[in-house]
Formats: sequence, structure tokens, C-alpha cells
Amino acid sequence: MLAVLKKELKTYLVTPIGYIFIGVFLLIFSLFFYITIIMPRAVNFEYLFLNGATILTFVVPVITMKMFSEERKSGTEQLLLTSPRSIVSIVLGKFFAGAIIIAITEVFTLMYFFILKYFGHPSLQVAISTLAGFFLLSLAYLSLGMFVSSITENQIVAFVVTVGAFLAMWFLPDALPIFEVFSLIYKFQNFSIGIVSLSEIITFVSFILLFVLLTIIVLQRRKSGK
Repeated sequence: MLAVLKKELKTYLVTPIGYIFIGVFLLIFSLFFYITIIMPRAVNFEYLFLNGATILTFVVPVITMKMFSEERKSGTEQLLLTSPRSIVSIVLGKFFAGAIIIAITEVFTLMYFFILKYFGHPSLQVAISTLAGFFLLSLAYLSLGMFVSSITENQIVAFVVTVGAFLAMWFLPDALPIFEVFSLIYKFQNFSIGIVSLSEIITFVSFILLFVLLTIIVLQRRKSGK
């Protein structure tokens, strides 16, 4: 797993993908910071993430769209599937590499907290729960995007389908309450007000495990068919 992890991290940090993700993310976050906090003269760190959570819908697919689709299109997937490494280690290596890029990006968002700390008294407890919930939300999106990438060889298709899935989880609960269980952003909102619920943590972890497992199954079936 470590070999795959190092390879993927190198890919993100040598090619523009990782920097595009971090740069676009922070650029949009800075805009939200100005609109939701500076303009109304608020000191609520969580406001930034309540609005910024929507960014994940469009920036996470930048990381996930090429995880497996590019390998499949270029033919290097065959080398992965026939290598001594297990499918589990390959999938987890790619997943944790993406998670590290997201974690690095989230660390950068602490600068907004310290800016607020200089001018006011934002709640540290709420800030920590907000960051934790946002990270879980990001990992959930990462796992879904990775799964989509594993079932197509076209990066653009992977991007579009992933964004579509995120938008569906975002808007469907408003139209049909029965889909509320799939609204991860809705579950994140409690974290942003300092409420950390075990049931919501379990929901996020279960969602992540489900799509990581589905990705493993897809690749394992493809390997068996070779």
C-alpha cells in the first residue's frame, strides 16, 4: 500500500492536479470568507464551511476523475492488476493519497481561523467539530468519486458522473424527503454547530467503507476476468 501511496502522492505533487485542487479550493474559500464573514463582520468560522461545503461537489472530482480511469485508458491498469500488490492495497493507497491532499488543503484553511482569532473570539470547539465533519464529508465524496473512476476509462465521464451524483445527493432530499438519508451535506451541518453525533459519524464511515469496498470489488472482478 505504501508504494502505491507514494506513487500517487508524487503524481499529485509533480503534476498540476494537486496544486489545481488546493489553489481552486482556497481561492473559492477566500471568496466565501469575504462574502460570509468579512462583509457582515461575523466571527463564526463555521459559516465559511457551511457555504464552502458546496465547493467539494466540483473540486473533489478533480482528484478522483483520473484515479483509475487514466490507468485503464493508458493500459497501465493491467500492470497494477497483475502486480504482486493486492487490490485492497492498491485501492487504499490511492484513497489515502487523495485523503492526504484533502488534509493538506484543510490545514491551509486554519489561516482563516487565526484571522478571525485576531479580530474576535471564534469558538475553538465549534471550529474543531466543523473541521472534523468537513474532513469526513470530503472523504465520503472522495470514496464515491474513486468508485466512479473505477468503472470508466474516460476522465471527463468520471468527472461529470461524479458531479452529477453529488448534485443529486444535494438536491434530491429537498424534492423528495425520502432521500434525506443520502444528504451528506445535511448531516455535516450538525458538525458545523458543534454537535458531534455518533450516528452521523457512523453514516459517514459506512458511506466511505461502502464505496471503497465497491471499488475493490470492481477491480477484483476485472482482475479475475483477465
